[in-house]
Amino acid sequence: MNDSLRTRTSQLQFYTTATYECSYLDHQVARSQVAVPAELIDGHAYSQLVQHGFRRSGLFVYRPWCDHCKACVPVRLPVALFKPDRTQRRALKRHADLQVRVMGLEYLESHYLLYQRYQVARHAGGGMDQDNREQYQNFILKSNVSSFLAEFSINNEVQMVSLIDQLDDGISSVYTFYNPDMPNSSFGVFNILWQISLAGEMQLPYVYLGYWIDQCRKMAYKARYKPIEGLFNGRWQPLPIE
Repeated sequence: MNDSLRTRTSQLQFYTTATYECSYLDHQVARSQVAVPAELIDGHAYSQLVQHGFRRSGLFVYRPWCDHCKACVPVRLPVALFKPDRTQRRALKRHADLQVRVMGLEYLESHYLLYQRYQVARHAGGGMDQDNREQYQNFILKSNVSSFLAEFSINNEVQMVSLIDQLDDGISSVYTFYNPDMPNSSFGVFNILWQISLAGEMQLPYVYLGYWIDQCRKMAYKARYKPIEGLFNGRWQPLPIE
């Protein structure tokens, strides 16, 4: 860690939130540890925080900090070792016609309308299905780090958008939303495989996928990408999957 980075991270403060209802496990409460102030968390400082299990939501940088639960495990994929399985290879072929455009954090109405459709179809009642344009921009388009959007289209119609952060040692998959109405699609699978390929092209060793939660179907899928590493007691090591 260089001197300037050490200075910035040493000036950060960390506080623990009050308990709130867990978004992933029924009948559980959660806490988060939050890093502040946000303006000190540039790309290099954030890269260090991600290596210690932090994520971001807009300008909010946090990690799970629950009193009695360790279900949320930060995970990352070693790009050079990854081998797609048969199902993942089928997803690549199924969506080979997707055209990809990498762009800055720019507001497009087509993106927001797709985001709305996705939230209503996939996360109805979760709160985000009511996000207005300002809330969408605060979540997707506000960043103090090196971030970009990947737009996936067919015949100029947007099918999927990913928000991605570039880190010192990889890329971080922040959030993805896609067309929820296309039958037999594997957009999510294709997206992760595309990000793995992108990290390889950028000569970055890891793709950070956020948190794996074995007991939560929405989060357990990450273990299908092998080999995968989890952060346990401050050390990245192979995820123990049977």
